[in-house]
Amino acid sequence: MPNVRGSTGYGLDYTKQVDRDWGGKDRLDHVHAMTKVLPKDKDLDLEEAFKKTIDLNKVTFYSRSKKRLWTKGEESGNFLELVSIKNDCDDDSLLITVKPKGPTCHKGTDTCWAETNDSQFGFLTTLEAVIKSRKENPSDESYVASLFKKGMNKIAQKVGEEAVEVVIEAKDDNEKLFLDESADLLFHYLILLQAKGYMLKDIEKVLKQRHK
Repeated sequence: MPNVRGSTGYGLDYTKQVDRDWGGKDRLDHVHAMTKVLPKDKDLDLEEAFKKTIDLNKVTFYSRSKKRLWTKGEESGNFLELVSIKNDCDDDSLLITVKPKGPTCHKGTDTCWAETNDSQFGFLTTLEAVIKSRKENPSDESYVASLFKKGMNKIAQKVGEEAVEVVIEAKDDNEKLFLDESADLLFHYLILLQAKGYMLKDIEKVLKQRHK
């Protein structure tokens, strides 16, 4: 699921227009991944690759081996559908965000680094991993493990209690308490999700379906 960077010769105003027209921060289906910097090379027809990417809504490169424009997926069908294009701070490179249709690597893997193309939610993804570890490798010292041991009723009860606390603090003016209780609610909700066999990516999928 690559983001691709490459000099095109297009200016700041144009790339800002592209970013505005194609959507960006308000899109829920962004795919974030690795970047590759393409060097400036007079033999690379990057401007035409950029134009074709816009025309087809599919990421197109200049292939050194084929010595022509090449749309990723034209043989395999595993296209990189364009989501957004952003220019960097020096106005000499582009960051292209895509939605892959199938494996990205020619070996059939999600990425060329043999990684799984999973959604990432910042620290929440780390927290999910910790909760999963506590569930699969319980210890007597772990609060999370103790909740899983007590079962669904106890976990659901904790989520309900924290939800009530959030509502109470929302009607007050103590911002710290409101944020603390919100964090508690989110933490226990992540535990509840895994107790039911789900992860945040499952909720993300539902929200994406509603967004269409």
